[in-house]
Amino acid sequence: MTQYCKPLCLALAVAACFSSSPLVHAQDAQSQVLITAARQPQVAKDVLADNVVITAEQIHLSGATSIVDLLQQQRGIEISRTGGSGSVASVFIRGAANSQSVVFVDGVRIGSSTTGGATWSSIPLSQIERIEIVYGPLSSLYGADAMGGVIQLFTKKSGPQSRTSLNFGIGSNHLRKFEAGIFGSSANDFQYSLNTAKESSDGFSASKPGSGAFTYNADKDGYTQKSFNGNLAWKLMPELTLGVNFVQSTLDVDFDAGPSYQDRGQQKFDNVATFAKAKFAPNWNSSLQLSRNTDRVYTDASYGKGNADTKQRGWTWQNDVTFGKDVLQFVFEDREEDVRTNTAGISGKRDTKSYALAYTMKQDAHLASLSGRVDDSSQYGKHTTGSIAYGYKLTEVLRVNASYGTSFRAPTFNELYYPGFGVASNRPELGKNAEAGLFYDDNVWQLSAVYYQNRITDLLVSTNPCPVEVATHRYGCAYNVNKATLSGFTLGASARLGQWNVRGTMDIQDPTDDTTGKRLARRAKQHGSLGVDYRMGDLTLGAESVFSGERFDDVANRNRLAGYGILNLIATYKVSPSWLLLARWNNVADKEYELARHYRTPESNFYLGLSYGFK
Repeated sequence: MTQYCKPLCLALAVAACFSSSPLVHAQDAQSQVLITAARQPQVAKDVLADNVVITAEQIHLSGATSIVDLLQQQRGIEISRTGGSGSVASVFIRGAANSQSVVFVDGVRIGSSTTGGATWSSIPLSQIERIEIVYGPLSSLYGADAMGGVIQLFTKKSGPQSRTSLNFGIGSNHLRKFEAGIFGSSANDFQYSLNTAKESSDGFSASKPGSGAFTYNADKDGYTQKSFNGNLAWKLMPELTLGVNFVQSTLDVDFDAGPSYQDRGQQKFDNVATFAKAKFAPNWNSSLQLSRNTDRVYTDASYGKGNADTKQRGWTWQNDVTFGKDVLQFVFEDREEDVRTNTAGISGKRDTKSYALAYTMKQDAHLASLSGRVDDSSQYGKHTTGSIAYGYKLTEVLRVNASYGTSFRAPTFNELYYPGFGVASNRPELGKNAEAGLFYDDNVWQLSAVYYQNRITDLLVSTNPCPVEVATHRYGCAYNVNKATLSGFTLGASARLGQWNVRGTMDIQDPTDDTTGKRLARRAKQHGSLGVDYRMGDLTLGAESVFSGERFDDVANRNRLAGYGILNLIATYKVSPSWLLLARWNNVADKEYELARHYRTPESNFYLGLSYGFK
């Protein structure tokens, strides 16, 4: 770890590691409700899975221009990115790869079936009002790829009162942001929301000279993103509600692939879900969702033009039956993935039918959950996963947890069919995770400490030479040859002390490829964050720091990425009950660091925003 990082880590240890989300009121945490951890609403203090919630207020006051920037500040999460906002990014949850975690938007699974995982740059933060992060394997609830965790994004929706919102922002590199929305409801139980946004920046050159002649270009790599989302819901009768959620985004972005061409790409994100929620009996709630998601990537580069489209269509029928404080849940799902690319051999479809059963118990000081799921794919066959968790309240403010769960990741279409690389017989990766945690919450202080160990077998890696059965792949191939262990401690806490909010996180982990003994690429052994803010009437002043130890850019651990620590300053002022002014100074010390080798990260930069109607 670099010299910069050591004092920050020492300070964090002394402070007992505070929680990362900015401007959190500790006394609000117990009343928060989570949906993702059990596919049903749960009060935060009863959630057995380790989790983080990022609220609408925290998103709004963060001044972040991308979801990845916001996630980087959270416990248990690291990122890599080849440039600034709009560039290719990956999110690692507890050391798991981007393809080993699942992302949902309003209950709809999103992502690319060619590369695996979410295409983060295409998801507009301007349309998101809440984020739930649940750590650990959740394949027994959500199926394939939920090995490291699940992130669910909730788009902006209406509330009980009608309102209009406006947001304006400017920043370094000619950053310009505009957002407008209307939200409301009528007397006849009709709710509506419509929100539109545009964001653009001239950017900076993403690549460095060391990236080589086939990558480096000194030109600026800017982007423009246009997006909108809407929500319509009708309560036809007390027992029946119908609705639709939709969000769409188009991102035009420049990137570097050599000096002789203006390389550019376009990413389109389209998400639609129609739903019906019914109450069949006083203790039986049922919901049916029909969904469609499109992840479309087009590139025009010096090496040629290309496209990769993933369309996911599906339906989910979920039923929750309560017995006192206990809930029995059964879920039926069908999801079709349709891949279309201009690369011969990759295009195709696969269909997965799933059945899941879960039970959550709450009896006095005892909390427990049990779940199981069967996923039957037309491509890679049938897989069964399960999970069991138990929590015991030692006191009203102190709880211990323990859990065990299995998971799997489906091979991507690239790992199966890409010419000269994919192997059609590749199998899903398999995971077994055990963890134990301690949680304290007295409405002033929140403390958490979790140890986890996630063992992954049949790890799909790029190997060279290839096995005999695919010896024709002369330059390497994807194959199930390795094992990995993702283990570590994740620590966090937060407190509100008068007008002061303090917070921080610390992750001490060992993400290792057990076959080679090497650390997994772009993962640090230590990373964390610190933050503090002070409120003086309508004025709030804050500071936050994100830091990480050294990482390696490659699986052989030859190319080192130095550790880093960056400091950001934030100020907000409530001009009136409806108007709020926000100012951020990011990377105050102008720290030069890398999240991917030979790619730049933002220098010291500012953001100034003015918003109306935020509630």
